[in-house]
Amino acid sequence: MFKTLESVPLFKDVDENVLHLLEPMFEPYVCPAETVIFEQGDPAHYLYLVLEGTVEINYKPYDGPPLTLTTLTQGNIVGWSAAIGNTAYTSGAICREDCQAIRMSKRDLHNLCAKEPEAGRIILNLLAESVSPRWQDAQDQIQVLLNNSVSARQCAKTRTRRKRKENQ
Repeated sequence: MFKTLESVPLFKDVDENVLHLLEPMFEPYVCPAETVIFEQGDPAHYLYLVLEGTVEINYKPYDGPPLTLTTLTQGNIVGWSAAIGNTAYTSGAICREDCQAIRMSKRDLHNLCAKEPEAGRIILNLLAESVSPRWQDAQDQIQVLLNNSVSARQCAKTRTRRKRKENQ
């Protein structure tokens, strides 16, 4: 597992001692295409690091259609909710291609942070940096959805006004 961690770009500048602390915490995770890794609302138990394959992240707002937030590939983190201590995943993850990953339990990550605060800080910073670009993608998609929704409402109001005028 150490060689695997060393080869992941996310960990390229991480000290060997920190990698040795992480090594026993990761376990292999393999799934075929179309496997649901977790659904939005499921208990957030694991943080995943994609080694091969493609994973799609989906979000379903309570008042709108499902959104594909992003598609992740080699070196990307999945299940950020577990890292930040959420009780449930805020989005869902589906393998779109056969996938090989490694995963770490939320409990192990939090224990590392408690026992080795400096190593925990390093890892959490790396994880945060790796997921932060996704938020811009999500914001862009949500803006498109909002714009489409506003346009649809404007069209509906215009149709309603026209019908009223026709009926008068």
